[in-house]
Amino acid sequence: MSIVMYGIKNCDTIKKAKKWLEANGVEFTFHDYRQVGLTDELLTSLESSLGWEAMLNKRGTTWRKLPEETKDSINKEHAMSIMLENPAIIKRPILDTGKSLELGFSDTSYQQLFTAS
Repeated sequence: MSIVMYGIKNCDTIKKAKKWLEANGVEFTFHDYRQVGLTDELLTSLESSLGWEAMLNKRGTTWRKLPEETKDSINKEHAMSIMLENPAIIKRPILDTGKSLELGFSDTSYQQLFTAS
C-alpha cells in the first residue's frame, strides 16, 4: 500500500502526523504542495472525496488575510481557485492510504486507521 501525505512541511500538525507515522513504522511519501505544487486534477480529486467545505481551513492565517467580502461570498468555485493559488489554506494533513482519504490528524484517528488495516 502506497501512502501519501499532502501538506506543507513547516506546519506543526504535519510534523506531529509525520512523527506518529514514523514512530509506528508506517511508510509514506510526503507531497509538499508549496514545493512540489498542486494541480487542478489533484485538488479536484481530493475535493470530490473530502468536500471543499471540509478542506478549507478557516482557522489559519491565510483565511484570516482574505478580504471580508471574499469570505462572506465563498462558494465551491471560488474556494477551489483560492486553494489552488494558496495551498496553505487547505486543512492539513490529507493522508491518502490508497483506500481512503483522512483529513487532519489525531492520534486516535490514525491508530484506528492503521490498526484496522
